[in-house]
Amino acid sequence: MIPTLLAAATLLASSSAHCTRPQLIEAVNAYLTTQTTGQTAPFTSRFDNSTWLGYFENSLKTNISTSILTTPLPITFSRSIYDTTSCATFTEVIVNSTSVPHVIGTQLRFTNHKINKIDTIITKPGDWLFNVTGYALYSPREPWTPIPTSSRDSRTTLKAAADAYLDIFNSPNTTVPWGIPCVRLEGGLYGDEGPNGTCAGFIPTGVPITNRRYVVDEEMGAVDVMVDFGASRWPDSHEFRVEGGRLRYVHTLTHCGRANCGVGNGTVLRV
Repeated sequence: MIPTLLAAATLLASSSAHCTRPQLIEAVNAYLTTQTTGQTAPFTSRFDNSTWLGYFENSLKTNISTSILTTPLPITFSRSIYDTTSCATFTEVIVNSTSVPHVIGTQLRFTNHKINKIDTIITKPGDWLFNVTGYALYSPREPWTPIPTSSRDSRTTLKAAADAYLDIFNSPNTTVPWGIPCVRLEGGLYGDEGPNGTCAGFIPTGVPITNRRYVVDEEMGAVDVMVDFGASRWPDSHEFRVEGGRLRYVHTLTHCGRANCGVGNGTVLRV
């Protein structure tokens, strides 16, 4: 009896945890359709109500009926990564519109092959270094193509590279696997694309980065980490492209609830 119960429990756990890439792609396409149309009903039918953890906008639990998903947005560009181990996805959404400019990062999490949590960071004019024109120009032209199977980094390597970057904000002696070049897209501000471009500059110190939620995609060599940034716990997403164990591209989104996080308006940036 006991071995049978254990076997059943193991089977249930594995069936709940395992996802296929096509399943995740289908769910992300449904999410994008919902954001484009503003019609949430087809999307909510994909939710696992028995394990539902909630819909969050900028770290606040929100009723989906009053969320940004009910506002049709003309999506200019999107890119997604898929975590078949943790059953999770991350999608970068760019809305290069004069009336409703946004850059959005959304993690979907799954159980029993259905969505049980949505975590969205919404940035728009006034957020940290926001410039949708820059984001819409630079993000699509970066070659985030699948990594050949023989050259893929392990899940452990990808996560370690992301953590090293985030750790250095509070532990300046952290060894970070910087790539050369490495280019950072931050709110719309783009780094040096040249052969010696670096992501190592302009990183503040004494900044704790906590509550990390990961999406790791070995096929794309990519990791997204949603976090609470600094003492103010600003909702933030850092997405990384890693090649050969080294950071190649970094995309950041930070919502701070005040114009450019208080920089440039006579106040001091408090992270």
